[in-house]
Amino acid sequence: MNATLNSIDIVVSDIQAAIAFYGRLGVEFTVDPTYPDHAGCDLPNGLHVMLDTEKFRGSTQTNGWSRPTGDPRNFLAFQFSAPAEVDAKYAELTGAGHTGVQEPWDAFWGMRYATVLDPDGNGIDLYASLPAE
Repeated sequence: MNATLNSIDIVVSDIQAAIAFYGRLGVEFTVDPTYPDHAGCDLPNGLHVMLDTEKFRGSTQTNGWSRPTGDPRNFLAFQFSAPAEVDAKYAELTGAGHTGVQEPWDAFWGMRYATVLDPDGNGIDLYASLPAE
């Protein structure tokens, strides 16, 4: 039996700050009217992404839940159509106060790449293919 990966759940401390951050990347979340600590977004590729507050996530676990420590363990990668768009989005996000951990650079695998952190310290990669030489 094979399982289908169709949802990603991101645990956040402040759901409104997370919604604002991901909105800058074109991901529009809707808060669940029944559970204000939960929001969802259906992406065009069929993937469903959820935001859950730490409080909500803890209430769904019989043994509780606690925030992991250390560096980001997961990274979400957002593709752009041109390298200049990576630079512009990185500048926009860091200019809005989000932490940049890797300034835009031309990676050896043929992409313009940069990394910022979302409000909860999750890694967010920004990338675009470099023009063929």
